[in-house]
Amino acid sequence: MHPNAAFRWEDRAAMRAFAQEVGFGMLFLNTQDGPHVAHLPFVFLGEDRIGFHMARGNAIARYLDRAEALFVINGPDGYISPDWYGAPDQVPTWNYVAVELVGSARKMDEAELIAQSDALSYSQELKLTPKPVWTRAKMTDGLFEKMLRGIYGFEMHVTTWRSTLKLGQNKSDAMREAAANGAAAAGNIAIADAMRNLPE
Repeated sequence: MHPNAAFRWEDRAAMRAFAQEVGFGMLFLNTQDGPHVAHLPFVFLGEDRIGFHMARGNAIARYLDRAEALFVINGPDGYISPDWYGAPDQVPTWNYVAVELVGSARKMDEAELIAQSDALSYSQELKLTPKPVWTRAKMTDGLFEKMLRGIYGFEMHVTTWRSTLKLGQNKSDAMREAAANGAAAAGNIAIADAMRNLPE
């Protein structure tokens, strides 16, 4: 992650809440066939456990059981023009939010995979309130079980949390606000909002 201490984010609860809200990330694994990445939705199954599933044909799937992997969750990001600061002698930069989870993965059995799949869809369906929550009970009998045969589920026990919250904390409040205004005017509302709402 970014080496500047100004951008270090160590609030585990806030990192977890951010990752949970995003709900999607990239799983990296170094294998005997070279590095691989899978793009996956995930759900927290406990304080330091995430669950996800992937197609059985995914190149990572056959290597993942009992392997140490890296899962990266990205938040808003964007280019910051030096002109936006309203101060001389600034340089271009890129602001972003990211969390990295490192841990060992374990292949789930069928019951665990079903529970993970249900938990994942439920966590996302809750974000769509007031829409009624979708459940697999709405599916034709036997179809879910048939589709289940095409995926593997995994649990990752997280042993290391790393993060970067690079939102202009190394600038004055006035410069950061001016840059946030510039980002918003350029259409990047998400990074502007993040810059304006730094965690305490």
